[in-house]
Amino acid sequence: MICFKIGLIFAVPAFVGVYSVRLLVMPALPEHIATIGTWDLSKDALVLIVFSLIMMMAAYAMIQPSKKSLASATKKLNFPLIAVEGLLVGAVTGFVGAGGGFLIIPALVILAGLSMKQAVGTSLMIIALKSIFGFMGDIQSGMVIDWILLLEITGLSIVGALIGERLGRNIDGDKLKPVFGYFVLVMGAAMLLHEVLAV
Repeated sequence: MICFKIGLIFAVPAFVGVYSVRLLVMPALPEHIATIGTWDLSKDALVLIVFSLIMMMAAYAMIQPSKKSLASATKKLNFPLIAVEGLLVGAVTGFVGAGGGFLIIPALVILAGLSMKQAVGTSLMIIALKSIFGFMGDIQSGMVIDWILLLEITGLSIVGALIGERLGRNIDGDKLKPVFGYFVLVMGAAMLLHEVLAV
């Protein structure tokens, strides 16, 4: 379920984007961004608000009825465009501090013409490699890592991935696409509402 050629074309520029943002941009952002009346916007709140908005935009793209992509229609992929998309997704996910499956999967389905299950498999490869580069950028920038929390989340994620893989065998990829979209939409909306109310 991994398309290595498209995955690598997408992943290499994504490495550059995520590593650069984590090493150079995030440490340079001030902890306090702005005050609008009684509304105090911190760096962490800004990151989560941007994260939730991008999640909802990606969800909207996934919920839309399937159309034949340019890649599927012509059987010819626009590799430079896929590389640029990888760079942008890497930068955005570096900013929000997430693996980026919610962006990578729609990009691979819509732009590269992969099936939903191929997009999921390929995105996991990209996320694994890209997250290593982002993590290296964090360590080199001097960020303090909560190793206990990291190991706990990693362990739970492995269990969840194994359960999800088994469930995914029995679900049609075309049906999985809008379900994924609605899940991301609900999560994004909940995060945005929480941050706006909290700020």
